[in-house]
Amino acid sequence: MSSSNFVDYVKLNLRSGKGGAGSAHLLRTRGNPRGGPDGGDGGRGGHIILKGNAQLWTLLHLKYTKHLKAGDGGNGGNNRKTGASGRDVIIEVPLGTVVKDPETMEQEAEVTTDGEMVIILPGGRGGLGNDHFKSPTHQTPRYAQPGEAGIEAWKILELKILADVGLVGFPNAGKSTLLSVVSAAKPEIADYPFTTLRPNLGIVAYRDDRSFVMADIPGIIEGAAEGRGLGLRFLRHIERNSALLFMIPATSENIRKEFEILLNELEQYNPELIDKQRVLAITKCDLLDTEQLRKMKKRKFPEVPLVFISSHTGQGITELKDEIWKALHQPYF
Repeated sequence: MSSSNFVDYVKLNLRSGKGGAGSAHLLRTRGNPRGGPDGGDGGRGGHIILKGNAQLWTLLHLKYTKHLKAGDGGNGGNNRKTGASGRDVIIEVPLGTVVKDPETMEQEAEVTTDGEMVIILPGGRGGLGNDHFKSPTHQTPRYAQPGEAGIEAWKILELKILADVGLVGFPNAGKSTLLSVVSAAKPEIADYPFTTLRPNLGIVAYRDDRSFVMADIPGIIEGAAEGRGLGLRFLRHIERNSALLFMIPATSENIRKEFEILLNELEQYNPELIDKQRVLAITKCDLLDTEQLRKMKKRKFPEVPLVFISSHTGQGITELKDEIWKALHQPYF
C-alpha cells in the first residue's frame, strides 16, 4: 500500500441522536372513556461508537469523512409503547486508536482489542411518558418529558501502532532493511534519509512456531520531540511498543552519543518510554573488515543487551531475535 494511504490522524465532527419525546396520551375507548394516562417513553438517541477491527491498520477510510450524525430516538406512543431507539453510528478503527478532545488534547477513550466497542458520544435519553407521573392525587397528568438533546462535538482520532518491538534509530540506520529480512513486510528502501515516511509492521517468526510483531518507525532526528523533522507525528507510535530496538550503524563516529541522543528524544517526548526494555543493534557490520570489527567490539558501549548484525549477510540475526524475545518476556526496568 502506498505511503499516502497510511493515515494516523483524523478530526471528526460527531453528533449523537436526540432522545424521543414521551407521550402524553390519555386512554379513551368505547368501553373505558376515562382510562387515564397510557403514554409511553421516548426512545434513546443513537450513540457514536468506536469498534476495534484487527483487519484495519490505518484511518484512511475516515480521511474524507468530516461529519457523522446518529439517528434520533422515536417518540413514545399510546398503550405505553416505547419509541424506537435511534440508529447508532459505529466507527470501525484499527487497534491502538485513541480519542482526544481537540481543545485540551486529553485522551478520552482508546480501543485496543478486536471487537471492543466504546461509546464516545452517548445518545440523549428518551423522555418519560405521562404514565410515569400519575398518582392517587394526580390521576390524569397531561404532560410528558421531552427527549434529551444529543451531543455535538469535534473529536480527534489518533492511531498509535500496536507492536511488540519498535525500531528506533536515525534515518538510514537500516531499520527498513532489517524488517524486510526478518519478516514478510516489504517497506520501500532507498539510499537517502527519510526513506520511511510511515510505520511498517511485520510478523517475525521465532523458534518453535512462536512469533512477535516488529514496527519500523520513521527515523528520529535530534530535536524530534520539539517537532523537527518528522517530529511528533511518529514518536507516538513508539508509546505502544513493549520493547525498543535501538539501531546504530557500525560506521557511526560516536555510537554512545547517538544512543544518548535517541534516548533523550524519547524522554523529552514521554519519560515513560525510557522504562521500556531496550536492545541495541550495531548494524551494517558487513561494511567493516575483520580487523575493524574486532576493534569495534572493544569499544565501550551502553549497558544494554548488544548484538552486532548485518541484514545483508545475515550476521547476528538469530542472536538478535533471541535478545528481543528475552526483552519481551522481562518486566520493565
